[in-house]
Amino acid sequence: MPTINEVTTLEVKEEVAVITLNSPPVNALSANVREGLNNGVSAAIEDNSVKSIIIICEGRTFIAGADITEFGQAPKGPSLYDVQDMIENSPKPIVAAIHGTALGGGLEVALTCHYRIAVPSAKCGLPEVNLGLLPGAGGTQRLPRIVGAQKALVMMTSGEHVPANQCLEMGLVDEMAGEGELESDAINFANKIVSEGRPLVKVRDADDKIKGDKGNDALFAEFRKSILRKTRGFLAPEYNIQCVEAAVNLPFEEGLKVEQDLFMKLMTGSQSAAQRYIFFAQRQVTKIPDIEKDTPLKEINSVGVIGAGTMGGGISMNFANVGIPVTIIEQSQERLDKGLSIIRKNYENTAAKGRITNEQVEERMALIDGQTSIEALDSQDLIIEAVFENMDLKKDIFKQLDGICKEGAILASNTSALDVNEIAAETNRPEDVIGLHFFSPANVMKLLEIVRGDKTSKSVVASSLAIAKKIQKIAAVVGVCPGFVGNRILAQRQREANKLILEGALPWDIDDALFDFGFPMGPFAMSDLAGLDIGWNKETSNGETLRDVLCEAGRLGQKSGKGFYTYDENRNKSPDPEVEEIIKKFGEERQAQMRDISKEEILQRCLYPMINEGFKILEEGMAIRASDIDIVWTNGYGWPVYEGGPMFYGNLVGYDKVLEWLQNAEKELGPEFKPSAYLEKVVAEKINIL
Repeated sequence: MPTINEVTTLEVKEEVAVITLNSPPVNALSANVREGLNNGVSAAIEDNSVKSIIIICEGRTFIAGADITEFGQAPKGPSLYDVQDMIENSPKPIVAAIHGTALGGGLEVALTCHYRIAVPSAKCGLPEVNLGLLPGAGGTQRLPRIVGAQKALVMMTSGEHVPANQCLEMGLVDEMAGEGELESDAINFANKIVSEGRPLVKVRDADDKIKGDKGNDALFAEFRKSILRKTRGFLAPEYNIQCVEAAVNLPFEEGLKVEQDLFMKLMTGSQSAAQRYIFFAQRQVTKIPDIEKDTPLKEINSVGVIGAGTMGGGISMNFANVGIPVTIIEQSQERLDKGLSIIRKNYENTAAKGRITNEQVEERMALIDGQTSIEALDSQDLIIEAVFENMDLKKDIFKQLDGICKEGAILASNTSALDVNEIAAETNRPEDVIGLHFFSPANVMKLLEIVRGDKTSKSVVASSLAIAKKIQKIAAVVGVCPGFVGNRILAQRQREANKLILEGALPWDIDDALFDFGFPMGPFAMSDLAGLDIGWNKETSNGETLRDVLCEAGRLGQKSGKGFYTYDENRNKSPDPEVEEIIKKFGEERQAQMRDISKEEILQRCLYPMINEGFKILEEGMAIRASDIDIVWTNGYGWPVYEGGPMFYGNLVGYDKVLEWLQNAEKELGPEFKPSAYLEKVVAEKINIL
């Protein structure tokens, strides 16, 4: 078989040149792949025995996108545009034969082919938006011309992978191949194109599906409105929309210029840098330096959960969702029934939205067995304690589990802040004890903090990572310290937010600043949502804190219709002058000095101590990498992905500027702003921690 280069071969079969790419793992458009395509197509065009050409890939997928490791590097070999021109202007028909996924640049290559054939299991998409980008090789201009503006808008702003049968319906794919028969069916299709004298279809010249939307501003206005909440703060979705507008309203070449201009703005901007950083960080986070790939894993075929409340119920659903039976324990039948009914209601709500079937509701409920005795946990492979945050209660439970659970079972606590080593010490098997900190609601939130105790075995850590992947969680391994990584950093923000309202910033000023930064809600709106009375005792309350005063006034949060804010019947919040008066009076009684506080100062006061705490966590070895901290915060606490997490954001601001600010704050505001020694070292020695 003639070799074009190390990743490309060309073989002529039945007058069809079969160009095969083989560049594991996903045939990304590296310099080698581009060169192979360019030279392969050129050779096939020059070969007089060839009547048509097929581009096909080895391995598990068609071209699954650009090689993002080349981003920012000096270009090598032929550009993607050169390759596309070669394909599109070929005097012989070229067919893209698609299996696996044709994504991003891969689909853009397929769109310059004259025809496309795919197996039923294939998927196509332009997911660049997920990296803060837009398709930069003509995809924004060709896709609308082949599927129409509306479908192109959805595909490009969501990044969805569209199944082959839908691609066929919308015209993105011309023909379906049999599963496992792609090459032979593609050869037959290519020969059919030649024998029938079909035209060399150039997608760039098609306008049937877009001409009806020319000047249709309402289409784009309505679409923008429909995705506004989901895409708030992100630049890439808006730029993708502008490209589709250009495709509809401008000639192809002019639209291409709009695409290239907006692509470069995104490519050189901080949002895409942050989103690409998170993309790689998410793949790095499960790599634990001292845990080898061949570490033996414990089989987890059954799970026990202690507590049928909000957390326990949500945790149980994760396992039932993937077919793992769960035994859920509650103290009384009444509380157990209530917990199981909430689980059922959650599943039924999901079914009502069409995300699962009614049959799946019943299948999943059948996997959850409710019991009122902890003795029922004698045979499960993994037990997760999910009772409220009380150390004595948790220690008592683990002491009982030690005498009940089978040898080798993993004993996990869902604690969000307590000492896992102290809990493990209650057992005779501390090596089997670990923290599995799920985030609420546990059946929805993606993050799982895996808290590695001093004596937790490597096998238990590796097994926890494996089960996290199975239940589709993003897991970060952290060390034992108060609050671990997420809540320890959160405490810094909460402290400063609470201090700021006694210095002159109102709760909604602080919430608005953090909301505008990109958080889904600020600390005071979050407190109202959770309930101000969590941990508050009416009998012992003495007005010592602002929260005490608000709770004593019946302002318990959303559930009582008022907290820091006032709420209408639809739980829409609005600032309340009464709260302003309560804060003012509370401050005056304590001789607080009120002043005007800018949005910039609010952000610095709330965010810079978080960055500083991240450095302390790294200094103490409580997180493996700075990027792990950012994964925790972007997946568990709503830090906007386009700002990359606290450690990335600190780098964006400049660690030297953060350090200088902290040094000044320590002098003016107190020792809680003392800079981390590691931050000082990073700045002094210009260490790259990302």
